[in-house]
Amino acid sequence: MSEPNWRTQAGSCGKSSRRPAVAFSLSLRSVLALCGILACLPLATPSALAQDAIEQYSIESPKAVQSLTLDVARAGKRLVTVGERGHILYSDDNGRHWIQARVPTRQLLTAVTFIDEQYGWAVGHDALILATQDGGATWVQQFEDRERESPLLDIWFRDRQYGLAVGAYGALLETRNGGRTWNDVSERLDNEDGQHLNGIAAVKPTGLVIVGEQGALFRSADSGQSWERLESPYEGSLFGALGTARNDTLLIFGLRGNLYRSADFGDSWRAVSLRSAGGGELAFGLNGGTLQADGTLVLVGHGGSILSSVDDGRSFSVFNRPDRQSLSSVADDVAGRLVLVGQGGVQATGLTAAQIAEQQ
Repeated sequence: MSEPNWRTQAGSCGKSSRRPAVAFSLSLRSVLALCGILACLPLATPSALAQDAIEQYSIESPKAVQSLTLDVARAGKRLVTVGERGHILYSDDNGRHWIQARVPTRQLLTAVTFIDEQYGWAVGHDALILATQDGGATWVQQFEDRERESPLLDIWFRDRQYGLAVGAYGALLETRNGGRTWNDVSERLDNEDGQHLNGIAAVKPTGLVIVGEQGALFRSADSGQSWERLESPYEGSLFGALGTARNDTLLIFGLRGNLYRSADFGDSWRAVSLRSAGGGELAFGLNGGTLQADGTLVLVGHGGSILSSVDDGRSFSVFNRPDRQSLSSVADDVAGRLVLVGQGGVQATGLTAAQIAEQQ
């Protein structure tokens, strides 16, 4: 049985996913209860609709920082994280304190990216795309398509104007005007089976890579205008990709600790061996990662796994947090100390990757 990627779990009535249900999202009982409540509601009056619009903002909660969080990114010196119930939080003191942003959705948010200290975007369920121009303090909805009945799972921007979003059932959306309009360009991919697209990443100097379920792997050498399907080194689901500090070099990663490195933009691949502190082979899925300013690569995953590499991804030190809570993403503060997000919410470690590696 494969490990779940909880970003794809549908959390609303009548929506399906080919991925298994997971414990970190709404339980099936909760979903069915919600469906029952909605079925009993009368037709809404104009005033009720207005009230409903107000209520669709994410609910402010002091526990938001401890709830399921799926991605974290830097906006200049600020840290911004997204997760369940439309929660977006930001920190201006390296993760010690977090402020909850006002967000016009209660949907699960799966990914966030910033092109600079002001402009950023987040994606989530129902093909939702949100945008900010003030470093994540306030957000507006740019796009939503409930008829898709599926989530967007990752987003990338080249600059303030051009960006791509990927998601379930082969979704690939493009904007050329900063998100004012989004167009479906899924036909650019050789993906007749509509395999879920879990991640998109930039590879220096000008490449892009998309990874997905069943080893789906695509690359573009022209910023997403055309795509080539590559032979994947792994037939299981890939959850993410990460470009390294070297040109044409990247990592792809996914289920059961499967990690591969290419130094020629995907023409060839080498499996990276991962050993835990006890000497055993790492078998936990890997979900996200970051490239630090000094070239250090950090990956995180299930079982509290934290991996770091100082040789451009050729080898990794492996550490598993004692709480074993699953981690979804990682970023670093201005001092290089790691901030982790996942099952237990936001965790500011106060440690650099090197310091964590020393604990193994």
